[in-house]
Amino acid sequence: MNNCFIVEGKKSITEFLESDYDLIKLFSVDRSFFSKIENQVNIDNSLLKRISFLINPDDHVAIFKLNDVKPIDNNNLIVALESISDPGNLGTIIRNCEWFGVKDVICSKDSVDCFNPKVIQSAMGSVSRINITYLDLCSYLKSSKTIKIGTSLNGKSIYKHHKSFDNGILVFGNEANGISSDLFNLMDYNFSIPRFHNNKFPESLNLASSLGIILSEIRRKSI
Repeated sequence: MNNCFIVEGKKSITEFLESDYDLIKLFSVDRSFFSKIENQVNIDNSLLKRISFLINPDDHVAIFKLNDVKPIDNNNLIVALESISDPGNLGTIIRNCEWFGVKDVICSKDSVDCFNPKVIQSAMGSVSRINITYLDLCSYLKSSKTIKIGTSLNGKSIYKHHKSFDNGILVFGNEANGISSDLFNLMDYNFSIPRFHNNKFPESLNLASSLGIILSEIRRKSI
């Protein structure tokens, strides 16, 4: 079915039902939990396992309709992601962004689909409330007059920079390669998270963890 995506589990389905996404169909082993949902189909566990993307499905699989693309609010802090490949990472990033009050996430066109079932699962409902836009990231950054904040292993320590950012575009690169040189040259600032020991391992932090740390520090400075 075109222009649709799948959501699984009571919690995530509940949050999408409370959002502006339209439910197309809900398949349930136990209809009592969503008793007020009319367009619901009762199925057995064997069928649930065949249609679910999870190893241990949680009684419910829902199909929602995709929304139209919404405009980006350039007056707030925006997170931009280049070539993100891991759906679990993207889901956790979206969840982190909601926690820290980021309303817009921008992804390069070659990033993993935010409606991938694994992204939906790891985001725990946050996809229903965050505006996620896919576009030509390089063109967007070139045309934007907003402050651009890059992240890399060689940047200035985020703890030693004292400027607050109430708006701006915070850019994170691919899990393995970081921000590409084309985008890096567009940055106004370049921050890193310092390692608090002299060993060379681990070589880097998980991308979602790095984003959470940097967002936390940026928000702390704005208080």
